[in-house]
Amino acid sequence: MENFNWKPFVYGGMASIVAEFGTFPIDLTKTRLQVQGQSQYMEVRYRGMFHALFRIGKEEGIRALYSGISPALLRQASYGTIKIGTYNSLKRLFVSRPEDETMVLNVFCGVVSGVLSSSLANPTDVLKIRMQAQGSLLQGSMMSNFINIYQTEGTRGLWRGVIPTAQRAAIVVGVELPVYDITKKHLLGSGVMGDTVLTHFISSFACGLAGALASNPVDVVRTRMMNQRVLSGSPTYKGTLHGVMQTWRNEGFFALYKGFWPNWLRLGPWNIIFFITFEQLKKLPF
Repeated sequence: MENFNWKPFVYGGMASIVAEFGTFPIDLTKTRLQVQGQSQYMEVRYRGMFHALFRIGKEEGIRALYSGISPALLRQASYGTIKIGTYNSLKRLFVSRPEDETMVLNVFCGVVSGVLSSSLANPTDVLKIRMQAQGSLLQGSMMSNFINIYQTEGTRGLWRGVIPTAQRAAIVVGVELPVYDITKKHLLGSGVMGDTVLTHFISSFACGLAGALASNPVDVVRTRMMNQRVLSGSPTYKGTLHGVMQTWRNEGFFALYKGFWPNWLRLGPWNIIFFITFEQLKKLPF
């Protein structure tokens, strides 16, 4: 324990909160677009990200663009802290220097840290998605809605969708963090670029695009599973594979990429804000 490094945990959580707040309205439109076509949301209200932003702001008010921000920030304070801290700590268990890292090692560490952090933070993710999807229909404070979900749906309600959430996190973290690290490593190794904001920008842009392409199908199913209320009877989506097949069969293959543009336009800026903030925090003299 004497070699334990607390900085990746603290800096990871702080940078995650900053990035989440800066990109939250885009994440809201992604959720609204993804639940369209689900049985209780058959009406196609939004034609795209910008149309969704405009319509939500006009019909529900500007504050509605931040529906679910409290659990989202709470989620990042827990998920981001555990994810980045675990990822960096695992890497240092295997190699002592960043120069010795390999893609295989980084992917393994990313998958493990993604599954662990997303599983622990799942209740905040459920509440965030409910508040984003239902907007003004979900009344009360964050804590009262937590209690309501627990009382009506039990502990399983708070961990609804935990398997696709963990699967998505395994994909996202297992792609994004290694892509960032390897891209940065090659940029620095080329001698053309130094450890600057531009290097962090290019690396984070690449990892955001890779993460969006890899994760969107699982993200669609995860969002729908978390948003469905199962009080009696069987759920519409019984698992990730079942959800993928149901969505594909009923709405076509490209339904699995619903919300891709806001997903990428969120993951891109989110990663850029996160990594630039994280890299600057690492330079603090303590």
